[in-house]
Amino acid sequence: MISLDGATCGRPAWIGKRLTCVCFKRKGVYEGICFNITPKQEERLNRLRHRMKVYFDGSRPDHQEALRALWSATYPGKELHGLISDQWKEMGWQGRDPSTDFRGAGFISLENLLFFAKTFSTSFQCLLKKQGGNRSAWEYPFAVAGVNITFMIMQMLDLDALKPRTFIRSVFLQMLSENEWAFDLLYCVAFVVMDKQWLEKNATYMEFNEVLKSTRTQLERELLMDDVLRIEDMPSYTLLC
Repeated sequence: MISLDGATCGRPAWIGKRLTCVCFKRKGVYEGICFNITPKQEERLNRLRHRMKVYFDGSRPDHQEALRALWSATYPGKELHGLISDQWKEMGWQGRDPSTDFRGAGFISLENLLFFAKTFSTSFQCLLKKQGGNRSAWEYPFAVAGVNITFMIMQMLDLDALKPRTFIRSVFLQMLSENEWAFDLLYCVAFVVMDKQWLEKNATYMEFNEVLKSTRTQLERELLMDDVLRIEDMPSYTLLC
């Protein structure tokens, strides 16, 4: 784990009453995490912020197409009868119209689900069908859980803040500069971690928020590990297939 000993790298850590750079230890060697972001990080952060602020709009053709693409990736070869249909309940939406469930996290939550379905189809299908472990009689709804996971990650990373307030955010920005899809990859990791903790706790639907909190704690712990420089370095990344 990262150990902070109050040391500073180069110039003083506190300038203008805000933290600009601190030291942390990886394998016994001090390295710096700077809160001043690079142009590349700023560009990708702004792009991600823009994604986070897009509300789902059922009247937009591109949003409609994304919903259809999610259905096709989830149920290959199975015809969708309409964007408002009882079929959506099979995926774990609360009603016939999935657009009503995007209000908490916006269009990016749909993009996350679609990325998961296309990038790690085996894990996606396993979680969708609740194939692993001893499942609860009152399981979490898959798609709605996905929206909640997106919202949890947005809160954890604190990306909307004008000034950095957490080490997690700074670590993530370094990962984002290496891979523009870091947020989407972290989402996939979070989903499999959540399901694993769900099974370990023998949880039921009423305990979903508790499981989500412990999932966030696990993600934060892994992001701050010594050897984790990319999302792919997180121990729980190996759960994906």
